[in-house]
Amino acid sequence: MFLISSIVPVKSFYISQNIITIISTHSFLLFICNFLQKQSYLQFKILTSISGLDYLNRTHRYEVLYDLLSLQYNIRLKLKLYSLMDLITFPSITALYPCANWWEREIWDLFGLFFANNTDLRRILTDYGFEGFPLRKDFPLSGYLEISYNSLKKTCTYTALELATINKNTNIIKISYNS
Repeated sequence: MFLISSIVPVKSFYISQNIITIISTHSFLLFICNFLQKQSYLQFKILTSISGLDYLNRTHRYEVLYDLLSLQYNIRLKLKLYSLMDLITFPSITALYPCANWWEREIWDLFGLFFANNTDLRRILTDYGFEGFPLRKDFPLSGYLEISYNSLKKTCTYTALELATINKNTNIIKISYNS
């Protein structure tokens, strides 16, 4: 593992419960994945999952976690990438791992993290007209709209919700109507 850290640009790495964890930045994702997949003494040819995480009060708010597997050497690897609050674009790895397309779409749909060069970023779990990203920590628990069935019109009606937020510093309640 020391050899990998001298070749691949990583911030840090550690081994816990026989799983190697590499921490790096999003700008080196394609280089790291290409190296891990193509090197004959590693052969991480299977991408088992991609997960998105949101830490609201951290400098690096968003984290994307890639789980890789080497069947040749029976090794699991986690690749953690961080992004600043302003920069929420990650490179797509669908050229190396075609199965990444589904997970990248899911993370984009639920967190709003954009994957550059992914040709199919459509909504996958929410409605096409859905506004916002429901797994972000700043998304309200009730959502922005209330949906109810109108039996007279025989359609679903959408009404804006009244959201009250409390500022922790001043204890002032702010009521907003979303449209």
